[in-house]
Amino acid sequence: MRNVLHGIGLGPWRSLGAYGHDEFLNGPGRARSHFVGIMNDYFEVFGLPRKLQVDLDALQRSFYDLSRRHHPDFHQGAGEEAQARALEASALVNRAYRALRDPVARVEYLIALEEGREVREETTAKAKVSMDLLAEVLEVQEALEEAKSSELTDEAVGRLRAERQRLRERYQAEEDALIAAVPEWDAAVDAGEDRKPLLERFKQRLAARAYLRTVIDDFTQAIGEDEGRHVAYRRH
Repeated sequence: MRNVLHGIGLGPWRSLGAYGHDEFLNGPGRARSHFVGIMNDYFEVFGLPRKLQVDLDALQRSFYDLSRRHHPDFHQGAGEEAQARALEASALVNRAYRALRDPVARVEYLIALEEGREVREETTAKAKVSMDLLAEVLEVQEALEEAKSSELTDEAVGRLRAERQRLRERYQAEEDALIAAVPEWDAAVDAGEDRKPLLERFKQRLAARAYLRTVIDDFTQAIGEDEGRHVAYRRH
């Protein structure tokens, strides 16, 4: 079930894999022009519609197939231009797979794609953290500052760890809510409905998640622990 949620199918979209070696590397201009177009849409790299429910097993198989087809090592005997194209295609396949294999990264990429920007670029309409969350975190931050201003006793460290654990649970709840809304997006795509409200909900969840992550890191630093050794929450 997790593989399906986090289908994939080759419909009318022509993926990068639809082109053979010769057609893509040395063939007609339409292959090259199509490649240039899909560089901006990782879903098209794998022949996918712009949906968020992806069969991960099928995605991985497609990734391995495209990686074998376009790996530069298999094109060493080709001309210089063809080798450059193979390298470009291989890099594209890797970027696309990294963006789509993870459910949260997939949502982040979809938002950027819908807004016509790069994933790491700031959106001009960046979602703000809710006032409720800001008020909630303000209280725990006050406790953190108070603890930092005095000697950290075992009791104080215990309180900070308890607060951090509560924040981690809230962080996970935001991520769970984000992923739970994924089927709504796909249904809206199928129905041809307005998806902007869903995009805003996704952005708000991601903003809350990023804000909580920062506060969690502050607690970890105050306690003097390495977050990498003590918690396994998703980072993007």
